[in-house]
Amino acid sequence: MTNARRGPGLRARITILATVLVAVAAALLLWLGWMLAGDAVVSPSLPAGTTVRVGGVLVKAEDLTRVLQDNARFRVLVAGSVAFVCVVAATALLAWTFTGRVLKPLRDVTGSARRLSAESLGERISLRGPRDEVAELADTFDAMLDRLQAAFSSQRQFVANASHELRTPLSVIRTELDVTLADPGADADELRRMAGVVRAATLRANQLVDGLLLLARTDGMGIGVVERVDLAAVASSAWQAVRVEAEQRRLRATFTCAQAPASGDPALLERVAGNLLENAVRHNVDGGWLDVRTSAGAGWVALRVSSSGAAVDPERVEELFESFRRGGVHRTAHTGTGLGLSIVRAVVRAHGGTVGAEAVVGGGLTVTVHLPLAH
Repeated sequence: MTNARRGPGLRARITILATVLVAVAAALLLWLGWMLAGDAVVSPSLPAGTTVRVGGVLVKAEDLTRVLQDNARFRVLVAGSVAFVCVVAATALLAWTFTGRVLKPLRDVTGSARRLSAESLGERISLRGPRDEVAELADTFDAMLDRLQAAFSSQRQFVANASHELRTPLSVIRTELDVTLADPGADADELRRMAGVVRAATLRANQLVDGLLLLARTDGMGIGVVERVDLAAVASSAWQAVRVEAEQRRLRATFTCAQAPASGDPALLERVAGNLLENAVRHNVDGGWLDVRTSAGAGWVALRVSSSGAAVDPERVEELFESFRRGGVHRTAHTGTGLGLSIVRAVVRAHGGTVGAEAVVGGGLTVTVHLPLAH
């Protein structure tokens, strides 16, 4: 519910202020003219008590001077009052008219804001005319609408993809339960098989939910803990979690890790290294290779993870950082959640860094993370 506006609007306030200022200035000028009119009427220097003949009547020179001064001041007061009223009225009219024209873009901004909804974010003000402060405000509002539209579109796609991904494990669980419950002769082996399938599906759903929560936390709240973190130590720790799987697939791992101190959340940065190494192992080929390097430069530290694997179209590398993309395949893989590189990008941006990827000739991918050097 919007709050009702109290008091006059901006147009009325500006008009009143301009009118009052002009009225005060005009009143001061009128008073100054009234004073000068009286002082401008002076009689010749005559001895005290001198009389002069005016229309056949003898009057004192002092009385004649006083009458002339009063008459001049009265005439100035009458003419000045008429001019005062005209000037104040003209000021109010002109201020109201020109203020309305000046504030019209602001009314356009307000009208656009009132008409906005999730379905009408494509509307823009596109103000034309002088590039003044009002035009700058309109441009800023249009830029904000661009960001909002992009955010809404991204949110809709993200929710749709997440719903699709969560539907798969839930469908598997329901199907397994329905089949098992419909079989009156199901024995212990069948129940164990069903339990194993259900456990795998719930594990997949749990991983997806954890990834979504982490992504939402990083995008919305940023980092809450800032400590000195060595990317070399983080990469070594993350390798321990995937080492067994890598050995089972006979992957040749090479580590060239120099000290690379960064500042940030240790848990989030370890998740970055973990996601990169998990992708390098799970999207690799049996008997392939992976290479992990950390380094420090002028103001930056870097973590680079390269690996062999399926061929990746160089023109679609950036799509891998979108949610639910796996090795260039959109929502079709049976392992992982498709959020790994999305989380990496969100965490790195929250730490003020950059992340990029490039396809490896012959198949595979190289992902490089740059973070500010810790001081």
